[in-house]
Amino acid sequence: MDLINGFITIFSSPITMLFIVMGSVLGVVVGAVPGLTASAAIAMLVPITYYIDPLSALAFLYVIGKAGRFGGSISAILFNTPGTTAAAATILDGHPMTQKGQAGKALKTASISSAIGDFTGEILLICGALTIATFTKQLGPPEYFAIYVCAFLIIGSVISSSVLKGIVSTLFGASLAMIGLDPITSEPRFTFGTIELYNGLSLVPLLIGLFVISEVFTQASHDHSKDGRHDTIKAKNPDDDHLSMAEVKRCLPFIGKGSAIGSVVGLLPGVGSAVACFVAYGEGRRKAKNGDKWGTGVIEGIAAPESANNAVSGPSMIPLLALGVPGSTIAAMLLGVFMIHGIQVGPQIFETSGDIVYGLFAAGLIGIVLYFLIGWFGSAFIGRQIDKVPPIMIYPSILAVACVSAYTARSSLFDVGLACLFGVIGYLMRVTNLSTAAAVIAFVLAPGAEQALRQSLLLSDNGFAIFMDRPVALAFFAIPVFAISLRIYSRMRSEKTPAEMLDTA
Repeated sequence: MDLINGFITIFSSPITMLFIVMGSVLGVVVGAVPGLTASAAIAMLVPITYYIDPLSALAFLYVIGKAGRFGGSISAILFNTPGTTAAAATILDGHPMTQKGQAGKALKTASISSAIGDFTGEILLICGALTIATFTKQLGPPEYFAIYVCAFLIIGSVISSSVLKGIVSTLFGASLAMIGLDPITSEPRFTFGTIELYNGLSLVPLLIGLFVISEVFTQASHDHSKDGRHDTIKAKNPDDDHLSMAEVKRCLPFIGKGSAIGSVVGLLPGVGSAVACFVAYGEGRRKAKNGDKWGTGVIEGIAAPESANNAVSGPSMIPLLALGVPGSTIAAMLLGVFMIHGIQVGPQIFETSGDIVYGLFAAGLIGIVLYFLIGWFGSAFIGRQIDKVPPIMIYPSILAVACVSAYTARSSLFDVGLACLFGVIGYLMRVTNLSTAAAVIAFVLAPGAEQALRQSLLLSDNGFAIFMDRPVALAFFAIPVFAISLRIYSRMRSEKTPAEMLDTA
């Protein structure tokens, strides 16, 4: 009944519906532009949310994130260049199909797989968020601090290629959140006498710098003259542009398994779509009867990763709505929008702002249908139009829009300077393989973690011993220890294997 009311709210508001349609179109287009991720687009558009109602703002950005994940498959299939990291595994079979003249079939496979995977994840979000929120109402500050620590360590350990670099990225983001006045004593911290920093760093210039301007710098350092034009081979057989029902049935087991993998990965803070797509691809290839043909252009090799990367979308919102802990960069940005409109995120949100939450669920389901239709009928056209625009026109335009967005949030040139500074920092982080995503999530999480820690210590007569008396808190502390130990063990074992093989030889 609450979800039905959410649909009624959406359809009774033409403005909200317009933003959902715009989000679907914009997300697909942005995702299809190589290097310009959905996160970057959302970062530039966050300032718009200051001027529209909360549901329209949240629905707009949420649908962009969903459609952007699918949009990355367009350039991956047509041009052998993933529009987003979530589509990296789609290249393996997607582009070989294009070279065979089966681009239409590949794009339709990506469309239906993405929609089914996303729908599965959205249903899990709708069913799971309220259930978890009911349980978390009983948690106190010690348990919440343990949850924050768990999120910090899991994000740091799995979001980067190196555990050490992931932890460094997370600590960097948390340190940025400490800038400003102390919330209890009102003493300035790390402000260096700069009055503009007394209220802390604004999320908008940080996002724009780390995700947008840093990407512009990355593209500027790349020699696009060597890329050449992408010539898509036309279909010789009319059937090569169509997806038959028999082929859909053949893909369904891989779509189902990919959706399940993506949903589980989505629940883990900071892991993301890129991991989900490769796990689903590897598992699908291992189980497939034609596994030896994967990588040469088979539709199952598209169905598995595309269903997985979109299935991440819904479950990654569960920690945000149920705990107030964002599980992805897009969720972290949505948390910022919630805060802009004065909405407290956490287990109480279903009681205090239930109409907005269920309206957001409805918007997600509508967005899935819309981007599926766009992908099914228009993805080839979108890909061709993007290929006609030279990078020398795309990225300077993005830089200009980014600077305007940074200024618009608070009408401050200081924020523009911050955005440019973080653009340089973000570029250096990319060069050194540090994670900008981990830094942003940690920046958003840190104030809540500090508040929970201080509240816990105020409740305690024995200092940090209060955490030893809370079984739930101890369980959350143990989770990242187990996860990090498992990853270190796996890496040590993989490093030992070649040496052992050499000794045996």
